[in-house]
Amino acid sequence: MRGTSLMRSALGLAAALLLPLGLAAPMAPPAAAAFDPAAFDFWVDSPVMGPIKTRILRAADGNTNRVVYALDGMRATEIISGWENDTNVPQVLAANNINVVMPVGGQSSFYADWNAPSNFFGVPPGSAGSSSGSGATEAFLSGPGKSYRYDWESFLTNQLRWALRDRLGFNPYRNGAFGLSMGGSAALTLAAYHPDQFSFAGSFSGYLNISAPGMREAIRLAMVDAGGYNVDAMAPPWGPQWLRMDPFVFAPSLIANNTRLWIAAGSGLPMQQDLEIPFGAAADRLVRGGPLEALALANTRAFQVRMMSLGAQNVVYSFPNAGLHAWTNWQEEAYRMIPDMSANIG
Repeated sequence: MRGTSLMRSALGLAAALLLPLGLAAPMAPPAAAAFDPAAFDFWVDSPVMGPIKTRILRAADGNTNRVVYALDGMRATEIISGWENDTNVPQVLAANNINVVMPVGGQSSFYADWNAPSNFFGVPPGSAGSSSGSGATEAFLSGPGKSYRYDWESFLTNQLRWALRDRLGFNPYRNGAFGLSMGGSAALTLAAYHPDQFSFAGSFSGYLNISAPGMREAIRLAMVDAGGYNVDAMAPPWGPQWLRMDPFVFAPSLIANNTRLWIAAGSGLPMQQDLEIPFGAAADRLVRGGPLEALALANTRAFQVRMMSLGAQNVVYSFPNAGLHAWTNWQEEAYRMIPDMSANIG
């Protein structure tokens, strides 16, 4: 009994430190998910970050009025969005006559405009470290957000926005944005500060109060683990730039903008499809994804209380009885969200 209690305590501490930030490795995708040949690469230059790839999937009916940005999690790769690689959500959106915009890259970026390129203790990237391994071993390697300053919010709301209009005819107003974990928080940030561009924002398993006690250090650990990034390069502690990124702080703006919000987190219990995989993989998914999603649920519930205390009437909350910190959960949540989002964009 004592050993079980200690293990539970250890798991709880690890989960508290790694919180609902998407630190669990993305779980196995459904069989239908993968690179979609119907989608295409759309390159746009950022004056700060250089050429940035976005994957585009056109609406089935050919309209250009209904547009949604699907934002990735902390382990975003430079190759393909997790939404395309690990789910069939882009195809479902396109079938519902919604144009899908999937920015590629931005690992640990929070889709924010950073204060400086990421480095540690003033040591520039490329000075040390190993090219193998992950997390802390990557801290001194060069690469996205290290050899240059991340400038994602400006890119999404300026260069990419107008390039989509000018080259594809996409409507630059009343778009939607949604994402998991890091991307969920970022979707709310984009909607809060760019209400003409985003009339809808969805957060799945997001961390929506980054100024709560312990959160900054938890995010620090998360960013080191997800590519070796330094939170201090993103925003100085507790200053205006940091507070600007906190959904708990800017909640009144979301209400004043009358942004339609979809706020969701799973229960931490497995769905049936989480159990229909080999035993070892299912056990791993449950052990890692359960505690993380339980904490995501607690974090999201706190944001719900904040919004309710402000009298918000513009939010749909989704707390399903099952759902781990896994792509299976986020895919099912997107299915639930799509009708409401469809009615509130364009």
